[in-house]
Amino acid sequence: MYVTKITNVDVLLFQAISLNLRPKIIITMISVNSVTVSFGGYDLFDNVSFLVNPKDRIGLAGKNGAGKSTMLKLLAGLQNPTKGEISKPNDFKIGYLPQDMIHQQGKTVFEETATAFQEMQKLEDRLVVINHELETRTDYESDSYMKIIDELTEITHRLDVIGANNRDEEIEKILKGLGFERTDFNRPTAEFSGGWRMRIELAKILLQKPDILLLDEPTNHLDIESIQWLEEFMETYSGSVMLISHDKQFLDTVTNRTIEISNNKIYDYKTNYSRYLVLRQERREQQENAAKNQQKIINQTEVLIDKYRAKASKAAFAQSLIKKLDRMEIVEVDESDNATMFFKFPPPAHSGKIVLTVEHAGKKYGEKQIFSDANFILTKGEKIALVGRNGEGKSTMIKMIAKQIEFEGNVTLGHSVMMGYFAQDQAEKLDKTKTVFQTIDELAVGDIRKQVRTLLGSFLFSGDDIDKKVSVLSGGERGRLALCKLLLEPYNFLVLDEPTNHLDIRSKEILKKAIQDYEGTVILVSHDRDFLDGLVHKMYEFKNGQVKEHLCDINEFMQKVKMNRLNEMNSSKNPFVKPKEAKLEAPKAEVKNDEREKELKQIRNQISKSEKEIERLEAEIKAFDDKLADPAQYQTVMNDKSAFATYEQLKKQLEGEMKNWEELQSKL
Repeated sequence: MYVTKITNVDVLLFQAISLNLRPKIIITMISVNSVTVSFGGYDLFDNVSFLVNPKDRIGLAGKNGAGKSTMLKLLAGLQNPTKGEISKPNDFKIGYLPQDMIHQQGKTVFEETATAFQEMQKLEDRLVVINHELETRTDYESDSYMKIIDELTEITHRLDVIGANNRDEEIEKILKGLGFERTDFNRPTAEFSGGWRMRIELAKILLQKPDILLLDEPTNHLDIESIQWLEEFMETYSGSVMLISHDKQFLDTVTNRTIEISNNKIYDYKTNYSRYLVLRQERREQQENAAKNQQKIINQTEVLIDKYRAKASKAAFAQSLIKKLDRMEIVEVDESDNATMFFKFPPPAHSGKIVLTVEHAGKKYGEKQIFSDANFILTKGEKIALVGRNGEGKSTMIKMIAKQIEFEGNVTLGHSVMMGYFAQDQAEKLDKTKTVFQTIDELAVGDIRKQVRTLLGSFLFSGDDIDKKVSVLSGGERGRLALCKLLLEPYNFLVLDEPTNHLDIRSKEILKKAIQDYEGTVILVSHDRDFLDGLVHKMYEFKNGQVKEHLCDINEFMQKVKMNRLNEMNSSKNPFVKPKEAKLEAPKAEVKNDEREKELKQIRNQISKSEKEIERLEAEIKAFDDKLADPAQYQTVMNDKSAFATYEQLKKQLEGEMKNWEELQSKL
């Protein structure tokens, strides 16, 4: 109990039991009744109605601009409908996370997160007042006394619900789940990026345990591990949830109901996103069939009307048919928005077998070592992903490969590698003063300039759209325009840092298919599991300053992450290890690891030498090929028989060295 100063305990307990007092239970329900929202004569919603029931997990679906974010604002009470009403129970608590918000300054991460407990502080202050009253009053039978007892019960229950007993523990659990380390707790919020400060706001909302969570793109600034943690949190969350997300797997995992906003109307599906897509297609096909059958009936009826209208004996029959048509309710087929980008990467230029070599690479900002001693090789045609929590160095590695920053160690591109680089903030770097057409046309060289309009059309920029200034484009439109730039050259190596940012689900699927069909080499960073699923089968995890290789797909990797997190939790609960076991095992492991590291170092050195030899041989062969392609040198080379013998010898040496490199790789 939170009441510690009550002197008449026996009386209070007796009255609570005799009156069968129970904490007030709020029925989580929002009623949207005949709501219309208009902007400048255009109806965003037209007479829509639906209920949000207890423990609903609702995903809002619909194209960009359909009104999803507006619907959340309406439910949060930040915007009023033009017509209709939205009703909620009294004392109904709403937690709303917008895409953009003003962040608070002047506190540490922990202090700012603790402001979520303002309600708790008010309740505890009220308890002090109630305690004082109960100590001094003796009118146990009065109505006012009963009201105080009732209020006491409600406050006590609410404090239980929001976890007043373990406040600090709850804050730590939520912050760590969202990716913060303990060392971050006492850092000022001003030191963190907008994405991390958005996590603080999300933490505050989750700690308040509102009756409903309204979340607008909550996964935008989360890494894969934090998204997985949020999914698990949602499984046991007692309130309702309504959210907008472009993360298909997150929607499928969290939601059990999908509300589609389309053509000013609401379509309610009692299922998750993937199943909703199937049901929506079935509904449209049923509408089309019903509309076709109805049109046949209309056509037949009109023929009969024309046939009998002129005959006096059949005039009454013709009039009844006309009235029948007038009363007929025409079957409407939902308008479908099938517009989506469609493109393929151009065939890549030829490159050497080894596309990228990373040796003992690392990066330090001031005194902070982000990661060190990263070693891996990327071969022609491979598609790999860099994964791990935010801040562990994934984007840093991408910038190192693109030669955007200084670093330790060696990061070397292979022979004839042409790199196409997509930065995480590529869309924001576009020149806002230029038009869509100018952005691409000024970069296009050669024959591709003749196809600029066609190219833009494949990214959904057509008609007057190509004359829009970049400054007026939405986030999704800028993302598509930034991707379009990658098609202007036949790159054989794509380096992509969060290429799905701002893209809707359909556009992500098109991009995924384009990368799957691409014949070149790809290294990418993404937190979208559905996007990575089936696209990559090798990953490099950045964690605790180290880079570790995982030969598996994203689903298997996520299972490993989940198991590691469970093991860490169990370790923290049972921190004691038997001294005897520790003494016996540790030296053996240390000796074994030292021997293994020596062997690995030898193999890596041999691989490095082999790669340099392969590059030398490829360069000499290319030089000979260039001579053959030059008309001025062609005849001289043809007359030199020893040159051809040397050329054949080089090719044999290259073949042998490639075989040696593959054997070393297998050994590694």
